[in-house]
Amino acid sequence: MLMLWIKTFHIVLIAGWFAGLFYLPRLFVNLALETQPVAIDRLLIMARKLYRFMSFIAVPALLCGLWLWLGVGIGRGQGWIHAKLGVVLLLIGYHLICGRMLATFERHENRRSPRFYRWFNELPVLGMLAAVALVIIKPF
Repeated sequence: MLMLWIKTFHIVLIAGWFAGLFYLPRLFVNLALETQPVAIDRLLIMARKLYRFMSFIAVPALLCGLWLWLGVGIGRGQGWIHAKLGVVLLLIGYHLICGRMLATFERHENRRSPRFYRWFNELPVLGMLAAVALVIIKPF
């Protein structure tokens, strides 16, 4: 029963983390388009608060996932969980890259186009698809 509660918290916390992973790059698109200093400042405040929230919620989400991973065990026929761990590591990297991009905007040093951020915004969708498919289908 405990593992079902951990799984429940994991899913809800991951949903919150992904909300940030989906929306923060969209704020980057708007920051890259914006020219008005007041609007830029407002978007930066929103982006900082969102990054703080998604960083805060990612920690218990990942801890619940670690608990579940340790509960499943590491053995033959569990290759899907290793692949999912790889996807999770890529998503953590994406999260950290978002933090670096935010810092670049805060220093007013962005050199990337809004189009770049639109494409960058699609990467967590692929990560979520891969992670969910690995958990549901367990292809290996």
